[in-house]
Amino acid sequence: MAESKTFPFAFFEGKIIPTELARVNIMTNALQYGNGIFGGIRGYVAEGKKSVNIFRVNDHYKRFLSSLKILNKSIRYSQRYLIDITVELAKKNNPRTDCYFRPFAYAKNFEISPDLSKLEFDFAMYMIPLGEYLPVSKGLKLAISNWVRINDNMIPSRAKVTGGYINSSLAKGDAAKLGCDDALMLSSDGHLAEGSGANFFMIRDGVLITSPKYNDVLEGITRRTILELAGELKISIEEREIDRTEVYIADEAFLSGTGAQVAWITEVDGRTIGEGKMGPITGKIQKLFFDIVRGKDKKYAGWLTKI
Repeated sequence: MAESKTFPFAFFEGKIIPTELARVNIMTNALQYGNGIFGGIRGYVAEGKKSVNIFRVNDHYKRFLSSLKILNKSIRYSQRYLIDITVELAKKNNPRTDCYFRPFAYAKNFEISPDLSKLEFDFAMYMIPLGEYLPVSKGLKLAISNWVRINDNMIPSRAKVTGGYINSSLAKGDAAKLGCDDALMLSSDGHLAEGSGANFFMIRDGVLITSPKYNDVLEGITRRTILELAGELKISIEEREIDRTEVYIADEAFLSGTGAQVAWITEVDGRTIGEGKMGPITGKIQKLFFDIVRGKDKKYAGWLTKI
């Protein structure tokens, strides 16, 4: 199908309907207060272009339901049923290009109150065609933001809470005005946390380094994938706090996420990272990642749901 802003069908209020009919009332609580959680799941056209692979859908919905649990809320659908809905919607939309699923659980009430205890959550999902959210073949230019990454005791940073993403919007918006592709964000104690919507990795002296889960980062599905693949590639790994100036002297660096995929970094705050080109470790990880999601590497077929 031709590139468009959306696919024709969405899941809304318990059934698959035309996307243009999947609408909420202006009084919906989630719209007023950001009382919702969301996910992002990729579908990749497989090698040979005869099917689409949904990547790690089980893991995505496990985190999705965990985000709800952090809010002390629930929806009527189990993890297994959410996967079934995703597969059914994909078959209905019949994608022939890389695509993105946006599952969304939201406070559907018309309450003019942020009181979560009074709210019921419903579930909806739509699909869009999606290629590169951030470029993966051209190095990224990033700026370290003046906006501090949300703290887990303020807005749960390991949950994809919709209202919390104003934090990301402020950081990325300011970075864009500076001519950058994205922002990096520091935690409240001054350590590098992550990008505006992606996890951060760097390589120093052959060691792959990323911020630990307790440093106010999202527990990314792609982040976990990268760590698993690095182990398979016999790359040394450290999950530890990262100082701002360490980033400037990294040999390589990249962002990872469902949107970002594996996107290498050429510059941070005007400082060239390494030699200003994709480094060998980043290259190995990126190649293996795309081989897996396209179905070329059969060893990881269990991560793929074929449509």
